[in-house]
Amino acid sequence: MPDARPRLVILFGGVSAERDVSCTSAASVLGAVDLERYDVVPIGIDGDGRWLLADDAKALLDGGRAGEIGATVPVAGSELEPLPAVAPATPGQQVVVLPLIHGPLGEDGTVQGLLELAGVPYVGTGVLGSAVCMDKVAAKALAGAAGLPQARHLACRDVHAGEAFLDQVVEELGLPVFVKPANMGSSVGVARAADREALAAAVADALRYDEWVVVEEAVVGREIELGVLGNAEPRVSVPGEIVPNHEFYDYEDKYSDGGARLDVPADLPADVVEAAQALALDAYRVLRCDGYARVDLFYEAGGRGLLLNEVNTIPGFTPKSMFPMLWAASGVPYAELIDEMVRLGVERAAHRSTLGRPQD
Repeated sequence: MPDARPRLVILFGGVSAERDVSCTSAASVLGAVDLERYDVVPIGIDGDGRWLLADDAKALLDGGRAGEIGATVPVAGSELEPLPAVAPATPGQQVVVLPLIHGPLGEDGTVQGLLELAGVPYVGTGVLGSAVCMDKVAAKALAGAAGLPQARHLACRDVHAGEAFLDQVVEELGLPVFVKPANMGSSVGVARAADREALAAAVADALRYDEWVVVEEAVVGREIELGVLGNAEPRVSVPGEIVPNHEFYDYEDKYSDGGARLDVPADLPADVVEAAQALALDAYRVLRCDGYARVDLFYEAGGRGLLLNEVNTIPGFTPKSMFPMLWAASGVPYAELIDEMVRLGVERAAHRSTLGRPQD
């Protein structure tokens, strides 16, 4: 008999430096998703951009043994063509893609554009919002134009990142500063620079990952994160706080044992919680997000108050990830969170399908 369950394609891996994080996120989702509700298909993209059916994980899912998938899903298996890979298994079957590809060529609107062209519903933010939020330079410009509070920052393209730019950073932002590739996440390529020599080295390293670099003042404040769910009428989670174990919240602190402490909910005054939730929703709307996202803020108690850091449209879903923890503390457990994200993806696709069609 034809499978009446919707086909849920879990898309993970990718060509960026964040591939390992994506594979861990995929394992967590595959271990939690309701197999009676969905026909789940795990598809990985390897470092060469090939689409592969994760055969071993698929066999475990089909056998009802998702709990045996483990802590990560290797990007290995039978090669697939992208568009047939996201086609219905049977006529009329609903297909929804859950992209879990962190970083460039996955989180930046490229995969979203492919799925839009194919007419396949997907979970999360669309092409424009994904591209803007992935590019820290563009996101900061758009947030600034909307009047959202942010830390002071400067940006530069690789061909102009010489001595004059370093002079400008020291003069306008002072030291120390944080240096980041414009299009990267999971703290890949991020460094703290306390002197000019370290600044030059950090800029050079960041430009290994992207042709644009952003340099931000070092904010002395608390790191607050909130989850947002929804399309036209989003809602926001309780805030959480990251207490780094290292000098700052770097890659190792995020994903290694003994790393940062995540306090959920954050110990904040009620008025600060309300203001943080309002700012998170403003940022979500201004940056054209849909479905879900994690909004990262700084809080300078006794100073400038709340500052927008960035918005992550495909936040991590690993066991150590803040986004599912925030929603669990807000009354939406992990499996229900996946269901809600899928529902929002279908809702968004259905609404967009009514727009821009020729009139009969």
